Amino acid sequence: MRIRAIGNLVILCATVALSYGMQVSMPHYADLTAPMPVDGSMHDTIRTRSFDVRLDRVIFARTLKTDQFGQTKLLTTSGLWAVVTTDLTATNASATVADGTWQGPTGLRYHQTERLGYRPDMPPHGVDPGLEKRGLFVFEVPPDQIRGASLLVAARQFGPLDAQARISLDALPRGADGQPANVLPQYDLDAPPPQGPPSQGNT
Repeated sequence: MRIRAIGNLVILCATVALSYGMQVSMPHYADLTAPMPVDGSMHDTIRTRSFDVRLDRVIFARTLKTDQFGQTKLLTTSGLWAVVTTDLTATNASATVADGTWQGPTGLRYHQTERLGYRPDMPPHGVDPGLEKRGLFVFEVPPDQIRGASLLVAARQFGPLDAQARISLDALPRGADGQPANVLPQYDLDAPPPQGPPSQGNT
C-alpha cells in the first residue's frame, strides 16, 4: 500500500513538473500573434505590408510650445520631448498609420503622447500610394532610454501578425556623456518644418 502511494506521488510530481515545463518553454499567445518587425535604420525607407516609412529627423526638447484652441501652451515633462519626423507612403492602397512606440534599450516602451490633443500632423496618418506625407510622432522619454532606442511604427496599435517597422535610432548624435546632443530648451510644434536635408547635428 505504501509503495503504491509513493508511486502515485511520483507520478503526480512528474505531471506537475511536465506541465510547468511546458508552460515556461512554450511561447505565449501574445508572442505567437505579435507584429512581425521589419528592421531598418534612420534615413532608410522601410517597406511594410501596407506602408513605407522613412525617419530622417528627431528633435529633443525640454519644453514644447503648441497652439490648442487658439491658446498658446507650454508643455513640460519630467524627461525629454522627442519629436520624430517621418515620411509616409502607402504601398498598394490607401492606408492608415496609427501607432508609434518608442522602445528603449532595456525594452521599456513609451506610447505616443496624448497631451497634444488632435493635430492633423499627428496619428492617425492617412496615406496614399505615390504621395509622400510628413507625419509626426511625439513622445515623452527618460534620457536614459534614448541611447540604443528604436522607433516602432505600425498601422494600428494591436495588429496581430501584421508588419511593423522597427527603426534603429543608433544614428542619433550624442554627447560625451551618452545623452542626446543639441537638446533644445523649447521647440515650437507649429513652426515651419526645417528645410533641406537633415543634418547629423540635429537629426
